[in-house]
Amino acid sequence: MEFVGEGAGIAAGLVELRRGLHRVPEVGLQLPGTQALVLDAIGGLPLEVTAGKELTSVVAVLRGGAPGPTVLLRGDMDALPVVEETGLEYAAENGNMHACGHDLHTAGLVGAAQLLSAHREELRGNVIFMFQPGEEGLGGAGYMLREGLLQATGDKPIAAYALHVWAQAGKGVFQMRTGTMMASSNQLHITVRGKGGHGSMPDRTVDPVPVVAELVLALQTYATRRVNVFDPVVITVTQLEAGVAINVIPNTARLGATVRTLSDATLAQLTRELPALAERIAAAHGCTVDARLNPQYPVTLNDAARTKETSQVLTDLFGADRVQDLANPLMGAEDFSMVLKEVPGTFVMVGARPDDISAEEAPSNHSSIVRFDDAVLADQAAALAQLAVHHLVPA
Repeated sequence: MEFVGEGAGIAAGLVELRRGLHRVPEVGLQLPGTQALVLDAIGGLPLEVTAGKELTSVVAVLRGGAPGPTVLLRGDMDALPVVEETGLEYAAENGNMHACGHDLHTAGLVGAAQLLSAHREELRGNVIFMFQPGEEGLGGAGYMLREGLLQATGDKPIAAYALHVWAQAGKGVFQMRTGTMMASSNQLHITVRGKGGHGSMPDRTVDPVPVVAELVLALQTYATRRVNVFDPVVITVTQLEAGVAINVIPNTARLGATVRTLSDATLAQLTRELPALAERIAAAHGCTVDARLNPQYPVTLNDAARTKETSQVLTDLFGADRVQDLANPLMGAEDFSMVLKEVPGTFVMVGARPDDISAEEAPSNHSSIVRFDDAVLADQAAALAQLAVHHLVPA
């Protein structure tokens, strides 16, 4: 099997598919148009295909020519509610955007299915192709797990892999690390309750607005004074809501924040202490508070053995200059972490920065102007296929 060359042979079709997906991005758990494009793309392959019940997922199983273990490969499919401003000829015009590159993930996974299907008889075992909606904040991976993803072949997978493009790294560079790869993502919601009244008579009220303002600063102080500097957290307040009329002190004020941690121990600490911090500050001003830290996605943990194997497989396939160990985890979050809690595997970042953009000027994922170079698609497909073959074809 020579997947790099074979991937180049299907590259044009993958680019066409990716750009078709890019034109019609869909958000959330229900992606009927995207699902239809995927089903059409894999329709001629020797796969057992199952559509999701609660979401428009696609689980496709390739059974090899001989019995053996199961490997899972994943590509997420959903977009973001971002108005695209890239100016690309195939830019979306429906108010959504594939600003995190999931169109490439979907097309790359289709490519891996095509490559592996061509060698089905040589495989000793099975492959699950996981086409997933709802990665962006909705936990689509959890839905798929509950619907029996890991039992799709009758045997729980022995390894799971996912690739994720980003615009911060050079085109075609594969990056990973053992252990904590990405942070957990959690949502902090605080509602402060006081007693409203006329804006000219604050002494006759219990004003919740200064309390919320104080909490914004207190959370930043907490992150730098109460948390181990070698196990850092990020607390970013992104929502502030209070009154409507400019001359009315409201009864309530609200704060929302995203909280990222790199360990379960620190998350447990924050779950205890952040609500208590809010309660005490509110009480000092005569207010009451409803504060809760809601877990969203767990820490993404790359298995040590699988990540060592992944690094070697990709080095053998593409050369050592295209495989890098990340020194530090990324503070973004990923619901593939839910799969990695059940199956040992590796989450890998793939550089897709276009040649005409410098590293200093490259927009981040989720930007309305971010662009990804789909020249990486053939290598994405080859990488996923080779990672599966590592477990399914004897050396």
